[in-house]
Amino acid sequence: MNSPSAPVSGLTRLPVARLAFRPFFLLSSLFSVLAMVVWFAFWHGDILLRPHGGLMWWHQHEMIFGFGAAVVVGFLLTAVQNWTGRRSISGAPLLGLVGVWLAARLLLASPMGLPAWLLALVDVAFLPLAALAMGQLVVRARLWRNLMFVPVLLLLALANLAMHLGVIQGKLPLIREGGYLGVLLIAVLMVLLGGRVIPFFTSLKLGRPKPAPIAWLETLSLGSILMVAVLQLLILLGVPVAAGLLALAMLVAAVANLLRLGRWEGYRTLHEPLLWGLHLSYGFISLGLVMWAMALMGAFRVELALHALAIGGIAAMMLAMMSRVSLGHTGRAIRTLPGIGVGLGLMFAGALLRSPILALFPQITHWTYNLSILFWCIAYLIFLLHYTLPLLSTRVDGKDG
Repeated sequence: MNSPSAPVSGLTRLPVARLAFRPFFLLSSLFSVLAMVVWFAFWHGDILLRPHGGLMWWHQHEMIFGFGAAVVVGFLLTAVQNWTGRRSISGAPLLGLVGVWLAARLLLASPMGLPAWLLALVDVAFLPLAALAMGQLVVRARLWRNLMFVPVLLLLALANLAMHLGVIQGKLPLIREGGYLGVLLIAVLMVLLGGRVIPFFTSLKLGRPKPAPIAWLETLSLGSILMVAVLQLLILLGVPVAAGLLALAMLVAAVANLLRLGRWEGYRTLHEPLLWGLHLSYGFISLGLVMWAMALMGAFRVELALHALAIGGIAAMMLAMMSRVSLGHTGRAIRTLPGIGVGLGLMFAGALLRSPILALFPQITHWTYNLSILFWCIAYLIFLLHYTLPLLSTRVDGKDG
């Protein structure tokens, strides 16, 4: 994917400031490992941080709106340049956006007695600023199809605000429902983006034509996952929604997206971890939704289903996407680097341990927590080992980006 040509000057000369994927993929991956180390220590009785909201709130919030939001923004603000053919945010504006994200991470980890409203303001500002940067490019290019990502980012900011208001007002339901909405909205983005890149990457690698989309299945797949997010938004806003209705919407979304996935010929990708990682993670979105529907019917805690979706569906897909995008956008050959397949395997193993296996064998909670945390850290450390230098270096083909 070629970047639009543009004069490079000032801070844009810094490789890390040339496109959003560079700082956000690097910092989000590093942050996730550090956050998991803190979480691991917490479960072993060591308090390494005294963050805003307490460690339970901090872990939930930071994995969604610290790690997850940064990866999403890095991908979207990079992809929008290809979609529109216009220069995306770079240089000082990009570093300023990174600074907002980083300031929020530091202040929430160590609030230094600052008022809660100020912490919320700094943290919540990140996603609307990213939405503004993206929206401007889409509107100027009149590519209205891609404008749908802007309201999703703004709704993510609303979910973030709800988690902050829950701490400020001492209302647990705001924290819980805001967190649920955050995870589901990122799942929506994974379905939207996965539907574009997974069949494209697969057909490109296999040298086969991309399967023609079936209109009704595309509509049902996207519409049902959006309906799940809308119902969760209504719950957050205090509108009564029957658990059975939300469960039904989740089951429809799970089945529709599983049928959609089946058409992308994932069985042909077993030799290529970057591809089977994308296919399997998309499948975990359906697994997470099925488990969430079961949890709403009283089978087990929603938290178990949430981790199937968050680890296996979202974080694993992010790892596979970042591994591929970081090669293509730095001018390198698209190939699975040593250990990336192991890292993806560990992410899926962690998701299984933390969700369906823990649901079946709750007595092994301590082991499943420990192993899933360790697996995450190893997987993302493998990514950092391979990609830190490329993300901080100029493109090997001499192009800008």
